Amino acid sequence: MADLQDDIPATTEAGEDEDLPDDPFPGDRDHEGRACLERAHAVLAAHPVADGYSGLPWALRHLTWYDLELGEAAVDTDVPRLREGHVGALFWSLHLPEGPGGDRATAATLEQVDQARSVIEAHPEGLRLVRTAGQIIDARNRGRVAVLLGPAHATALDDSLGVLRILHALGLRVLTLAGTAWAGEQGLSRFGEEVVREMNRLGVLADVSGAFAATAERVVALSKSPVLCTRSAAHGLRPHPANLPDELLAALGAARGLCMVPLTAEQTGPTVHDVADHLDHVREVAGRECVGLSGTYDSGAAHPRDLADASGYPHLIAELLRRGWSEPELAQLAWGNVQRVLRSADFTARAAQQRRERAAGASTARITELDAAP
Repeated sequence: MADLQDDIPATTEAGEDEDLPDDPFPGDRDHEGRACLERAHAVLAAHPVADGYSGLPWALRHLTWYDLELGEAAVDTDVPRLREGHVGALFWSLHLPEGPGGDRATAATLEQVDQARSVIEAHPEGLRLVRTAGQIIDARNRGRVAVLLGPAHATALDDSLGVLRILHALGLRVLTLAGTAWAGEQGLSRFGEEVVREMNRLGVLADVSGAFAATAERVVALSKSPVLCTRSAAHGLRPHPANLPDELLAALGAARGLCMVPLTAEQTGPTVHDVADHLDHVREVAGRECVGLSGTYDSGAAHPRDLADASGYPHLIAELLRRGWSEPELAQLAWGNVQRVLRSADFTARAAQQRRERAAGASTARITELDAAP
């Protein structure tokens, strides 16, 4: 039987065959480009990337054999390329590629948790499962790439707060609030609001990428913890359904949330320059504390030129240096804003747990009670 790895398509990079105009000053450009790239490597060595979305666990399910520590050409992400790209932490998506629906959403998500944990255990010299900002730093100090579990899709809860608590106990840190009866086109129902409160109590971050506008707006207004958009760019620059309009970007920034701009040709454009335009726009509208990076590798998406896999981040940082981004701003973009969001969520969770312990503890609310027809 043929090796299944032969069936996996090569990494797609947008614009590979496009003809570019001749540069009238190639020598000066090359010198400036090398200098910016060297400086970018130095910045990222001090402030590594926290990547907001990776589809690696699902991609690995289709391989009969792999070794991420030695390198794996069949996927976009392995330990050598993570180190070349100065990636210090990444969120592993537990989304279901075939979509959020189906009767097996909970079981399929648990299977992905099991797969992710097995992959990490098989690569102890390169990867480490973490939950907190402090554990990310400890993993970095030990020469490991930190892995956080999530986002998972809200359908995995099967309308049960108990399932949410179980997933959190297994390591889940991010949940995408979309595609359910309680987080839909009309916004959050009463049960949906209780889900957000329980997520705050546990320290699970809400992700509203791909959510309806009414749901996203209500989550941002209700949540005591910062809200994430794990794969959203600027709708004003590229009208993709998952990209955010300026009014929502501004609200997210006012609530100290985080918009993690994806490195995909479909959402941001086919070049590094296009991605940088989105980062500039999000920084201008939402603020420098509200912008992050989302590689979206191993998700089946096409990526901009020079950003085909996890090793490409220095090219993006070099472009931002050319645009005048300071090192403190780049430190926040790459690493600091994710650290802030995680610490804030953990602080909120501790405070909420103390309040609930004095009251009734974990929520026992049921959707049939809160969202029953009048």
